[in-house]
Amino acid sequence: MPDEIITRYGNIQLLYQEHHSWLRGWISRKLGCPTGAADLTQDTFLNLLLKADMPAMREPRAYLAHIAHGLMVDHIRRRDIERAYLDALAHFTPAEVASPETRAMMLEILIRLDVLLDGLPPKVRTAFLLLQLEGLSYGEIAGRLGVSTRTVGNYVAKAMLQCMMLLQD
Repeated sequence: MPDEIITRYGNIQLLYQEHHSWLRGWISRKLGCPTGAADLTQDTFLNLLLKADMPAMREPRAYLAHIAHGLMVDHIRRRDIERAYLDALAHFTPAEVASPETRAMMLEILIRLDVLLDGLPPKVRTAFLLLQLEGLSYGEIAGRLGVSTRTVGNYVAKAMLQCMMLLQD
């Protein structure tokens, strides 16, 4: 094992020993859930282990909090999507509801779609959502966004391409 790998794991072990309790408490206060805080604390340190390069840290707590914050945002978004999906399923009869496996796959697709949409530029995302969810015409969307209908078409095409790429994965 090269010395740099030994040093890297030694540094993470030291970070873990010195800051684990603090980070878990910080996350627990933010989430209000000790079990979720324990999981996200572990995920934060796992994130460090998986990084290709270990950054030099002058403020390790700030760096750990930054990583943990991103993980908390993802966790909360996923929880909210799951809750909305389950609320939507409650409107169907048991015979109309898909199998648990299909529901899990659909939930995963919804979460990935949410991440995809969040990564789009705001006007592209807005144009796509206005078309898909509100059924507005390109002209109506153009009026709301203050762009040409051709630009709306480009926005929608860009969003659709991203969605198609998601489905191919």
